[in-house]
Amino acid sequence: MLPLLNKIRSGHWAVMGILNVTPDSFSDGGQFNRLDAALQHALQMQQQGAAIIDIGGESTRPGAIPVPLDEELDRVIPVIERLCENSDIAISVDTSKPELMQAAVEAGASMVNDVNALQAEGALEVCVKHQVAVCLMHKQGSPQTMQSNPQYHNVVDEIKQYLVERAKSCIDAGLSTEKICIDPGFGFGKTLENNLFLLKEMRQLCTLGYPVLVGVSRKSMFGQLLDRKVEERLVASTAAVAIAYQKGARFFRVHDVAETCDVLKLCEAVNLIV
Repeated sequence: MLPLLNKIRSGHWAVMGILNVTPDSFSDGGQFNRLDAALQHALQMQQQGAAIIDIGGESTRPGAIPVPLDEELDRVIPVIERLCENSDIAISVDTSKPELMQAAVEAGASMVNDVNALQAEGALEVCVKHQVAVCLMHKQGSPQTMQSNPQYHNVVDEIKQYLVERAKSCIDAGLSTEKICIDPGFGFGKTLENNLFLLKEMRQLCTLGYPVLVGVSRKSMFGQLLDRKVEERLVASTAAVAIAYQKGARFFRVHDVAETCDVLKLCEAVNLIV
């Protein structure tokens, strides 16, 4: 995982393919919660250009109901084990539960992607113990409340301050700086205007010294702005990726890997023209 983050730091882009092994995720819930379907989709995303697969067993969409630990373990760990048996691709686990982080790393995951930024009791200790790469995300509120009425004085400044503080907590606890990336959390306790402003000011986040993971794939912001259903948001999603790339982002969490890779190859080719 460290070579991937170092590659991103040096200016190369990377795509994280989303694998939701859940019945209720907002975009693809129920599509890949069988082991064979999950494995097939992960391998397909690798073939399409994904550098890492992010496996999640609990939806964090607005209004999502928390999943018991045992159920989340049963959903996620067999997929990690099977993928490790069939591929050498890097694996991230999308969870806030330290027990699942521990089990996932033991099963072969090399990154923890936590919407709660390792604030659950024991989560930071697990990551420091294993010196695993982490992605720290900003959110306001919980999935049950975060979209009720999010409020900020300055959304970019507040997110920057939060992420810098969480990264410092990780470093102070003993995690290597090189193993940290950050995610502003598009759609997690943000209004449409907040999300658009974050995209516009992405360069501010990219100057903090950590790789920035951008997760805008099929988000509700495109439904609000363009009146598009989830399955109709590919164009907007890839356009947002292109904008984020031009603002300095190089790490992208997406559902549509092949199309996103095409967009990023074009952005890279244009930037290389002298």
